[in-house]
Amino acid sequence: MPTRDSAPVGAPCWIDLFTDDAPRAHRFYADLFGWTFEVNEEFGGYTRFSRDGVAVAGCMGNDQPGHPSNFWTVYLRVDDIAASVEAARSAGGSELLAPMPVGELGHMAMIGDPGGAATGLWQVGTFEGIGVLGEPNAPGWFELHTTGYDAVLPFYRDVFGWDLHTMSDTPEFRYSTLGEAEGQLAGISDDAVHSPADSPSYWAVYIAVADADATAARSVELGGAVAMQPEDTPYGRLAVLTDPTGSRFSIMGATTDA
Repeated sequence: MPTRDSAPVGAPCWIDLFTDDAPRAHRFYADLFGWTFEVNEEFGGYTRFSRDGVAVAGCMGNDQPGHPSNFWTVYLRVDDIAASVEAARSAGGSELLAPMPVGELGHMAMIGDPGGAATGLWQVGTFEGIGVLGEPNAPGWFELHTTGYDAVLPFYRDVFGWDLHTMSDTPEFRYSTLGEAEGQLAGISDDAVHSPADSPSYWAVYIAVADADATAARSVELGGAVAMQPEDTPYGRLAVLTDPTGSRFSIMGATTDA
């Protein structure tokens, strides 16, 4: 996918990592993906990762003992963040973080969907978010894993205007996408069949890479781990990794027969 100026309303537009060891995370992702990073003390040490000078992700250190950390968040673009939070609450979601300004960059908020996943919201000011998608060492896909599939489909449709398309609807695998064919922007996977009922719902972040096997091996050298070994799928060669703080993310590369 090419560099983009902005994400469509309702689509993922930004990702960031909330971690209890920001300096260690900075080094890991810089070494693994070649990202550069800039720490902004004006916003509490919030870090922006860039690929070839283009913004691809953020990172925030956790300075609140006992507060959950070491996870990635996906942000959806909205036009009116206050109205979107209210719409989420009316549709069975919850407000986790009230809308707040981030200087002139924009406004952020956090909501919980009916399946229990935390979703970030971003109302654009001067900052549009991710500047490049699908190229090596840039975000490539965004996927909601939920145990509340039947409830979250109408939630994202009604609150964020998602144009939902069913990709699979078998008892073993239920999956829907925002958009279709080459216009797909995100996915929703029903994890209830494969996970205990009390398993948390979450957003998975995929980073595109040139070589999934080499990236997985390099992550281990850097102090990370491989939670799911690289394997070929109809959607590329996928693997699930964890960084040295335990934050989980996925990678996607070309299949071995490509």
